[in-house]
Amino acid sequence: MNKLDFYSLTVELIIGFFAVLVVTNVLGKTQISQFTPFHFISALVLGELLGNAIYDREVSIKYVLYALFLWGGLLFLIEILTQKFKKTRNFFQGNPSILIRQGKIDYQELKKNRMDLNELLSLMRQKDIFSVREVEYAVLELSGSLSILKKSNYDQPDRQDLQIPEKPVFLPIALIMDREIIEDNLTNYGLDNQWLMDQLHMHGIRDVKDVLYAEWERNEGLLVIPFESGTDVKQ
Repeated sequence: MNKLDFYSLTVELIIGFFAVLVVTNVLGKTQISQFTPFHFISALVLGELLGNAIYDREVSIKYVLYALFLWGGLLFLIEILTQKFKKTRNFFQGNPSILIRQGKIDYQELKKNRMDLNELLSLMRQKDIFSVREVEYAVLELSGSLSILKKSNYDQPDRQDLQIPEKPVFLPIALIMDREIIEDNLTNYGLDNQWLMDQLHMHGIRDVKDVLYAEWERNEGLLVIPFESGTDVKQ
């Protein structure tokens, strides 16, 4: 690379740096945790436009700057529209989805958001929620994060506030998911299929295919969510 190439690269980097700085400042400051899929893709496109200016010698910086500011202008226009006209928010931003409502899993909302029970349980654990029985409402936000409202029995005040003696804490385990028995979990905890079927019979369920999700926790028993309704919770 000769001195001219270094000079051109330096000029393009400086121009690109300040161009991106202007665009991002105009669009406003959004935390990474608040990014919607659209914001994420837009950020990738902005980076790609700048990358073209730096690495593609056949692309002039003026064309990249034009594309950069045009893209930024479109993003800014959408921000203005969603601020001034509420009806446009559903189209451009989407809506949060209630995945658990009054303690009941909405299976249709899971499918609508292309999620499975494993993903839902993973998001719950990230919120220090290890059992569905603790949740009154769970809302999937536009950013993909999960907001949870606990049931009153599991919310504050805690046992320490009430000076109640400490009790052992056990980790709930999923035994049935998407109408299939998780054999490894049964084996790891010394349980078997006959024990599980006996438990299901006590809940009025005769076939595993009728169960969307079931978890077992020592001292709490079996939590069963039937598949047909997709929501009813029995304990």
